Amino acid sequence: MTDRDPSVSRFPVPDLADVPTDVRDTILAVQEKSGFVPNVFLALAHRPAEFRAFVAYHDALMESEGNLSKAEREMIVVATSNLNRCQYCVVAHGAILRIRAKDPLVADQVAVNHRKADVTERQRAMLDFAVKVTTASYDVGEADFEALAGHGFTEADVWDVAAIAGFFGMSNRLANVANIRPNPEFYLMGRTPRS
Repeated sequence: MTDRDPSVSRFPVPDLADVPTDVRDTILAVQEKSGFVPNVFLALAHRPAEFRAFVAYHDALMESEGNLSKAEREMIVVATSNLNRCQYCVVAHGAILRIRAKDPLVADQVAVNHRKADVTERQRAMLDFAVKVTTASYDVGEADFEALAGHGFTEADVWDVAAIAGFFGMSNRLANVANIRPNPEFYLMGRTPRS
């Protein structure tokens, strides 16, 4: 049975018993790890093929090895999602950023203004580029690659920054159109440093 749940999405939200086994298994694994099911998974589950593609590309970008730390990848999501006014992604990925950076302040700083955030010059350059990809990708040129190279970024790193900004641009737009609401749990995650 599929029903609308405005606390999750304006589109149908299927019962977990009604989704394909692999989709359900993915959702239940996330629930086991985090203690709750993020609303984006429920919102996407009504389109199983898109759910699978979304999760696969998300994981390829956000969980891969490389010169960008997992916290830096989350910084990109938070900074660019703010530009796209995506409440869900700013709140959800802000929580993940706080946890991965082990810093209860950084996500709010990056979301509001990455130029004033307590980040390194390297991270600021990375976020400047991600913002440019989000707002003016048509204007990206060799000077941008040279500036990033000056901070130790390789061409593969630049691809990662652009791909994360691009993927979450799509995700932000879907979340905004679907009115996907952040789970209440996200607001408190990572706010108090672990002792």
